[in-house]
Amino acid sequence: MKEEGKGKKEEGTKKKEEGRRKKEQRKRNKEEVEIFTLFPSFHLPISPSPSPPLPLSPSPSFPRIIAGVDEVGRGALFGPVVAAACILPDEVLEELVSCGVRDSKQLSAAARSRLAVKIRAVAVDCQIGVASVREIDRLNILQASLLAMKRAILKLNVAPDLCLVDGNQRIPNLSIDQETMIKGDSRSIQIAAASIVAKVWRDELILRMAVKYPEYDLTNNKGYGTAKHKLALERCGVSVFHRVSFSPCRK
Repeated sequence: MKEEGKGKKEEGTKKKEEGRRKKEQRKRNKEEVEIFTLFPSFHLPISPSPSPPLPLSPSPSFPRIIAGVDEVGRGALFGPVVAAACILPDEVLEELVSCGVRDSKQLSAAARSRLAVKIRAVAVDCQIGVASVREIDRLNILQASLLAMKRAILKLNVAPDLCLVDGNQRIPNLSIDQETMIKGDSRSIQIAAASIVAKVWRDELILRMAVKYPEYDLTNNKGYGTAKHKLALERCGVSVFHRVSFSPCRK
């Protein structure tokens, strides 16, 4: 009788634990839908479609179509990794350089916001790709970053002939020609533009999420592992948008 009672108790404990896991999963799914459906674009205008459409292959009349691709948020503890793919017309490249387009890390937040609007206004096409926290934890941050970049490229309404990819890692299973470029955001105006757009988009997302998670000081750290953020993790534990595969977030 004792063994039977013990077995029923263990079974009840397992059912409670399974119920708790399912409840947490439902909460996580609901919050991801809230973030990525209600706030898809923020204040950035949608790039207009070119008219007439550009051809998919280079010709004497139409030069090769090049997309710059970059990601942001790779080292953060909180939130998704975000990528942008950007195609710019040749005639605006010098103008963008003179306006200050360069590696987003070298710009102030105000300058990035101003330039992101400018880039989206003049771009042939510019799209965002995201890899979620769950994908980061499941795949690892490198593969999730490449996935976000691939998604940004595949969302482009104009198919590029070549993708310039920041870093030294090629995007797996991409049918479009690609060229990796170490420190590409300092060497390519297309990559620099993509880095600015991605950074502004992600920062805007984190600022909105900061309203719901004020304890982590996201307004100031944008999800990165500052001392105040790590202290909050020790005191409050992780949220559903923390990357539990990253050591500071592990329980």
